[in-house]
Amino acid sequence: MFYPKLFSVLGLLGVALGAFGAHGLKNKVSPEYLENWKTATLYLFIHILAGLISYYVTDKNRSQLFFAIGCMIFSGSLFLLVLLNLPILGAITPIGGVSFMLGWVFLFFDINKKKLI
Repeated sequence: MFYPKLFSVLGLLGVALGAFGAHGLKNKVSPEYLENWKTATLYLFIHILAGLISYYVTDKNRSQLFFAIGCMIFSGSLFLLVLLNLPILGAITPIGGVSFMLGWVFLFFDINKKKLI
């Protein structure tokens, strides 16, 4: 039950961070940074949902692990990049993207093994 709880907490944070970006950052950061914030929020929610779905359709934790790591590294690095104005943090964002991709790969193989598709 660890991953559903983790994704629930990430969902709560995602709503709060999305609202903060829409209302608190609007006139305080550049349009490029605001777009980074929106991307971080979008990818966070997509992969929260993917992690929750994978929990209920597979009996392995691999995809959930990589979706969770991706949420923290991909979205986390973009949130911090905007908040701290540290463009160097963008260099680690692709690591989170690779983690997301691995989550999808493992989800595919786990679903295929269970013959769900």
